[in-house]
Amino acid sequence: MNQTPSLKTQQMQVSGMDCASCATKIEVALSRLAGVIEVSVSPATERLTISYYPEQITQLDIKNKVASLGYSIAIEPPISNQTALGYSVITPKPKSDPNLKAEVFPILLVIALLTVGIIFEEYLHNTPYRIGEFAIFIPAYLISGWTVLKAAGRNILRGQIFDENFLMTIATVGAIAIHQLPEAVAVMLFYRIGELFQEYAVGRSRRSIKSLLEVRPDTANLKVNGSIKTVSPQEIEVGDIILVKPGEKIPLDGEILEGNSQVDTSALTGESVPRTMKVGETVLAGMINQTGVLTLRVVKLFGESSIAKILDLVENATSKKAETEKFITRFARYYTPIVVITSLAVALLPPLFIPDATHEEWVYRALILLVISCPCGLVISIPLGYFGGVGAAAKRGILVKGSTFLDALTEVKTVVFDKTGTLTQGVFKVTQIVTKNGFSESELLNLAAKAESHSSHPVAQSIREAYGQPINDAEVTEYEEIAGYGIRARVNNQIILAGNDRLLHREKINHDTCNVEGTIVHLAVDQRYAGYIVIADEIKDDAPQGIRDLKRLGVEQIVMLTGDNKVVAQDVANQLGLDSYVAQLLPEDKVEVIERLLQKPGKVVFVGDGINDAPVIARADIGMAMGGLGSDAAIETADIVIMTDAPSKVAEAIAIARKTRKIVVQNIVLAMTIKGLFIILGIFGLASLWEAVFADVGVALLAILNATRVLK
Repeated sequence: MNQTPSLKTQQMQVSGMDCASCATKIEVALSRLAGVIEVSVSPATERLTISYYPEQITQLDIKNKVASLGYSIAIEPPISNQTALGYSVITPKPKSDPNLKAEVFPILLVIALLTVGIIFEEYLHNTPYRIGEFAIFIPAYLISGWTVLKAAGRNILRGQIFDENFLMTIATVGAIAIHQLPEAVAVMLFYRIGELFQEYAVGRSRRSIKSLLEVRPDTANLKVNGSIKTVSPQEIEVGDIILVKPGEKIPLDGEILEGNSQVDTSALTGESVPRTMKVGETVLAGMINQTGVLTLRVVKLFGESSIAKILDLVENATSKKAETEKFITRFARYYTPIVVITSLAVALLPPLFIPDATHEEWVYRALILLVISCPCGLVISIPLGYFGGVGAAAKRGILVKGSTFLDALTEVKTVVFDKTGTLTQGVFKVTQIVTKNGFSESELLNLAAKAESHSSHPVAQSIREAYGQPINDAEVTEYEEIAGYGIRARVNNQIILAGNDRLLHREKINHDTCNVEGTIVHLAVDQRYAGYIVIADEIKDDAPQGIRDLKRLGVEQIVMLTGDNKVVAQDVANQLGLDSYVAQLLPEDKVEVIERLLQKPGKVVFVGDGINDAPVIARADIGMAMGGLGSDAAIETADIVIMTDAPSKVAEAIAIARKTRKIVVQNIVLAMTIKGLFIILGIFGLASLWEAVFADVGVALLAILNATRVLK
């Protein structure tokens, strides 16, 4: 019997990616292998993510292919564990900054030789066979350009012809051929200096990313038979007891058994204000314990913990590329061959058709075209911009599972919220006590709490929490639940009725209040109406501001879907200023509403938290889940996870997406405009090789530095 092939997703660490198009080379080469379904390389983290069928291709085949391109690859990571998303988490090895001290001497030597050559150019030019000129400029050229020449030669032998090394080699060798030796040296020198600055700029972004990922806890204090043992978080099982001292990172998600403390949650939520945590509450891996000693019972394995999911999402965000990134990858693949062919045409055709046009003049113009057309800035800065956007969002407690979702957020026209647990706290609380016929508020709450003492209903629990005092069971007798109506009980020889308005009508209790917004518990004592208690699911503090921010960003329609009754839904919608709401919905009804909204122009976001929201989250253009209290099903299905459970983060995510897209577009326009201008100037003989290389290196540096702004 034939077995269905099993798809495997593997992450690997690649080193040696020094040039802008390295990632594209690896992606193209691996995607052509049989059995490879999807491949993505992030230059920012030097991470390769590949999905393949092990039955058709092995890890060794992948390693050999990458090695054949001139890069080294680590298949077995130093730290590995399976996350809930099915990936192997690897901490990126930080790429060291270029060794500036080692580069200073050869650069100064080349500058010295170039200066001497230019000063004495006329004398050197007149030496026999120009031997003096060659003696000065050729060594300078080889010192400044040896790494480029070597890389170009190595890539040609491996079939990787069209890249920036090839462009620079052809341009400078051509300049030497037409006796433009000073300019050939200058091009290589400036290109080398530019590459150093590019590596430094990319290194800065890598360090920013590395600082984001340093929230990973390294050790955990495991309690074993009364003693403390320091172990790796990966070794700890669910149910184990761990100790977290002041100043330490909390290594795993756990419930507090002993101790109270101030906890820094900024690594997960982006919120700078510490939270006070006490016995019975759950703390998450990656938070920092600040004041007291905490004893925790571990509730999730490290691979399933909040911090592992954050690291996994941030590190793998580049595997789901935005359309702009995909376009630039395709663009770079065809761009360089087209530039080379165009340059060849510029060098050969004009002398054939234009009177007095010389081959030397038009070859020189063609060389300018080769230099200015190098795609380095675009190829590295655009993925870096998207990665920076994902990282910036993560620092604010917003986890984006791919740059494609950042792009989609820029087109959002409709935002749909679930109510309970998303716009509201999801916790019922007593918000109002209204007394009648001479009863006091404390008396009413006392009688209601005792009458509801044996009920497990959330409304009953909220009344007991509001009462806040121990209840003597002996005071409550003849307890009876009346299905669909409420409760009858004897409390200290008084007959108490607690329930809805229908209970009062059923028992023929005279009362002057029937229709009240919210969840209401009416009370009667010995057939006399005593008043009512309003139970409400409180709106989250930041929800009103979140709705205002969405409208300020130009979101055209904000909708709330809820399974609650219409009266409660209308009240919440009015308080928040929502455009519309739909109440009394089942999960399948919510999907139908989303289907109708998807017919309208623009992207639709759905924000939810419960397991019943998972189908709607999956169906929306962009699904968002509340990651703090939300269900695992909703979090796994969502495209974006909000770790703070704050509705205001929806608008913040859209703002970050727009900022990222703006910077990416800026880089594209900047590079294309300047390169296009200098191509025209070069063709018409109004630009030199010096100016071309300045423009090329300058564009690349500006684009990279602009991309790193997103991280801030």
